Amino acid sequence: MSEDGTTESSVSPSPGEVQPPRTQVDPPRVRRMIELAVVVALVLVADLWSKAWAWNNLRDGHSETVIDRWVYFEFGFNTGSAFSFLRDAAYARVTFIVVTIFALLYMARLAATLPTRFRVAFVAVALVSGGALGNLHDRLFRAMDLRGELRYGVVDFIKVYYWPGKVWPTFNVADVALVVGVGLLFIFLARNGDALDPPAAST
Repeated sequence: MSEDGTTESSVSPSPGEVQPPRTQVDPPRVRRMIELAVVVALVLVADLWSKAWAWNNLRDGHSETVIDRWVYFEFGFNTGSAFSFLRDAAYARVTFIVVTIFALLYMARLAATLPTRFRVAFVAVALVSGGALGNLHDRLFRAMDLRGELRYGVVDFIKVYYWPGKVWPTFNVADVALVVGVGLLFIFLARNGDALDPPAAST
């Protein structure tokens, strides 16, 4: 309180006085985990809803034109992985389920250890996790009769021509999330990988 009875709320720095730099406080991990969970939920809902729509509306061979000669919605059922890899192998389903579970565990570890100041890293982890969960759901629960045999697989329905007459393998929303998430993660690691290294022990 000053001599005239007024209260001083702050003290102005003297002219020329150098103020110490403000230390930036990283956001709490719980906030980043909530953001991560929201993105995972949005990806999973969009993926499962769109696959259900394709299952109910395109399975009979019907095709929807999105952009003529470029983008179509057309039903596909992939019992393998990307580009139909191992689609006819008897062990494919179990292999991809196990690989997906390990990938999800690794994403959980990243979410628990990444510095919370890097929001983009958490978004990348969320996209990869949501996409992996969407395709894992299909491998566990989506089955279709193929040539008299009940097979489990993933619903694909987005068909893109990247050049006239040249079509990209059919994919789904989960695949888009996976590709974008992995791409963001690689960019993040390339730019900020040093920040993830543990500090060197002082001697």
